[in-house]
Amino acid sequence: MVSYKRREFLQGLTIGGGALAMAPFLESVRAHATGDISAIPKRFVFVVKSSGIDKYNLVPEGLKNNFVDESDGKKLGNRSRREGPLVDAALAEHSLPEKLGALKEFKDRLTIIQSLSGVGFRGNHTKGFGTLSLHDSETVAVAPTLDCILGQHLSAGPYPMYGMAMNGRLLESGNWPEDNYCYPNLSAYGAAKPVAYQASPRKAYLELFGAAVASPEQLEKKLALGGNLLDFLTDDARRVEKQLTGDDKDRFALYLDSFDSLRKIEEKKAALADRIKQNAPELTDRYDSRAPSARIESHFEIASAALIAGLTNVITLRPDTLGVKYSELNLSNSVHAIGHLQENAASNGWTGHQARMEIEKLHVNEIAKMAKKFASIPEGNGTMLDNTMIVYMSCSSGDHHCGGHDWPFILLGDLGGKLRSGRYLEFPKYGDKGHRTTGNLYLSLMEAAGMKTPETFGQPDSNLKDLNLKGPLAELMV
Repeated sequence: MVSYKRREFLQGLTIGGGALAMAPFLESVRAHATGDISAIPKRFVFVVKSSGIDKYNLVPEGLKNNFVDESDGKKLGNRSRREGPLVDAALAEHSLPEKLGALKEFKDRLTIIQSLSGVGFRGNHTKGFGTLSLHDSETVAVAPTLDCILGQHLSAGPYPMYGMAMNGRLLESGNWPEDNYCYPNLSAYGAAKPVAYQASPRKAYLELFGAAVASPEQLEKKLALGGNLLDFLTDDARRVEKQLTGDDKDRFALYLDSFDSLRKIEEKKAALADRIKQNAPELTDRYDSRAPSARIESHFEIASAALIAGLTNVITLRPDTLGVKYSELNLSNSVHAIGHLQENAASNGWTGHQARMEIEKLHVNEIAKMAKKFASIPEGNGTMLDNTMIVYMSCSSGDHHCGGHDWPFILLGDLGGKLRSGRYLEFPKYGDKGHRTTGNLYLSLMEAAGMKTPETFGQPDSNLKDLNLKGPLAELMV
């Protein structure tokens, strides 16, 4: 963790300067002044990759790897965890697996979770909206997703949650990376309310930090024109609404709500103009790069700045999709093709397993950079990282063709001491006594965020009706 001295930090802070930490730090000062430390905002970053996160190479050194065959060391497939009890080990006593090496300095904040299940949702390449809603909801949203639920609870800025992706299934042109809004079928505020993600770093920058690059006159004109246009459209829409009945009126209500949402977003961004100017990253040509690593780096940079500026408290990032080719790793194989290679060679000579690990290391490196940035920003009695949870996961559990029986998660953060960290948790295999589900993890995150939680989350697994699957993970909660 990056250390700091509060007095030196304050002395280096100039009025009107580009101090990255100004906004969250002042919020924490106000929270201390009122004696309400709980008022310091909690934040979430969900990093959701495609094609599974390889569970075989997530086991710390010195622990038995229950995901390989004892006789020959070969990796097991779906439903692969061997029989055995819960594993709850302190990471301090073990070296991290190679692909998490970039997170070494955050070992005490890291939690690796294995063998949670999410079964009963269709989709052998992705669970779609079911990834975060835990419903059978691959291509059509039928329930709110975790990131949107948390965003509506935590975010006071213009965006309850903000999403960025390479491309998306509904609007993608067949090429990547997309350079406009897209729908990756991942986040939703409710049934038939999917969230549009921004694929273009440049457009995300202008959308989020436009106030930082516009002159005061341009900004005032933009807001005035936008307000007048919204007034006109809303008044006109209400006249139309009076002529509708039944289902047509209900559908039109959703259309009408979009105008009010746009107005609220612009009003909130106008109120945050100074903070946005202070925290906006530099707009560079890198934001136009079509290389996956540059696109991913840009998304992480913009996401970090948006959280620091208070534009949202929840970000969801989709760093790749099945069609992406990591050319900078000398891979001409797509993510989808690599998932099928297993021990066979990829274009650069790596095995499929090695290629998947190197891709995941690229993502983990960006997570480490984000964590270091947050750890350098004073907040409360610690830093911004103390109140942030970064979740690295996949839309397809731990395999390319996902069964959902072993769903790995890497958590970085403890949300102000609400969660136990510095642990490796591996639950008993699917169906065995003591087995738990992704729903129990999501309840844990919701409770740590200060939400009142139900007994269960998502669609129940009828195959596990004899197990007690209520409430958060006791092994994770403080």
